[in-house]
Amino acid sequence: MMQVSRTIARALGLNEDLTEAISLGHDLGHTPFGHTGESALSHALSKHGRTFRHNEHSLRVVDHLEKAGKGLNLTLEVRDGILNHTGKGHPSSREGEIVRVADRIAYVNHDVDDALRAGIIAPEDLPPGPISALGEQMSVRIDTLVRDMISTSKVKGEIALSEDGYAALMGLRSWLFENVYRDGRSRENQKASGVVAALFEYYLRHPEERAGSDRDPLVETVDFVAGMTDRYALATYRRLFMPRGEIFA
Repeated sequence: MMQVSRTIARALGLNEDLTEAISLGHDLGHTPFGHTGESALSHALSKHGRTFRHNEHSLRVVDHLEKAGKGLNLTLEVRDGILNHTGKGHPSSREGEIVRVADRIAYVNHDVDDALRAGIIAPEDLPPGPISALGEQMSVRIDTLVRDMISTSKVKGEIALSEDGYAALMGLRSWLFENVYRDGRSRENQKASGVVAALFEYYLRHPEERAGSDRDPLVETVDFVAGMTDRYALATYRRLFMPRGEIFA
């Protein structure tokens, strides 16, 4: 995603370093297993009257968790771009706007490709409208959208995709959320959600086993679980629950 963002920023004569800094920090707060893990952690927190949004947690990571709790000395523009790369807010800089759109371009197309390789979906399952507009190969789709965004932004004088480009991207994104991220029939999604939920509940009950980061036990548990990689989360789940757990059976 960083390379996509920098390419667009360079073509539009904008600040490449600012764009890169936002890109590097925008997903630091993501949970294991991406959007599936984010939904699982948010659901677990809902029982305590709270929610989880990875963009907000990304800002917490750079402000409070990095450098052993000292945080990073980032500019307001970088922090704003990280917070508003998704969600209801809107970036205050054009570089932040680039990252917001480039993030969707990158993760939608990479996640489609990942789901195809994993056998979760088949090529014939993909929505014909967006695929015919953007291309069958991931690299072609990304190139189409990047060129569309550069040319449209130059004409409009603002960061934007064309109407057709935006419709195709969001159509593919909506299909992905419905058929991959939130598909309750997907065994892989069920496994991932189960792992995140189980780890959250375990470490909430065992504060002595999680890293100290906050006086609030819920916040500290979120910091610990959200900071895991996919591989570490799976290994930790196996260590704590196998062979009792049946999620990988």
